[in-house]
Amino acid sequence: MEIRKFVTTCEDIQAELGEPTGRIVRKAVCSAVITNPLVGKRHKDLTMLELMGAEISGQLAERALAALGVEAGEVTAYGKAAIVGTAGEIEHAAALIHPRFGAPVRKVVVQGLDIIPSTKKVAGPGASITIPITNKDDIWSFNEMDAIEVCIGDAPMAHEILVSVALAVGGRPFARTNKVS
Repeated sequence: MEIRKFVTTCEDIQAELGEPTGRIVRKAVCSAVITNPLVGKRHKDLTMLELMGAEISGQLAERALAALGVEAGEVTAYGKAAIVGTAGEIEHAAALIHPRFGAPVRKVVVQGLDIIPSTKKVAGPGASITIPITNKDDIWSFNEMDAIEVCIGDAPMAHEILVSVALAVGGRPFARTNKVS
């Protein structure tokens, strides 16, 4: 796998509407810009991308965890996304982030009983993508339902894929929406 670069960002929410949160409310995203080995024509077998997903996802999760600055067991939520450059196809993103991507992320965040929400698209350099975030152990825990935006000015180029993992702790700053049975 050819990795051009990693980009890691961390959002630490201190206050909302002028009121201090009084606790850690933090989201971190690590993205990798990788070469898409299947550009240019339709391939029936996408196993190569599935294996790449298994290889890169743990690295992304470890870097995002380091940016969060908390212990792995404190992570409450996660999400994932991919933008395929214009010489690729949407199925390249699906192969990369679905079949084998989750297990390495779950290993980093200590469990993760629920699905890792995701989004994907085909676009060019500077495109943004909104990563959905949900509770890692209870997808119906509304307090952690959130999102974070990713945009890298020079990625993905036509022959690349931008792939991201988001980790979070603390939920929304003043969450008060409850699930109804």
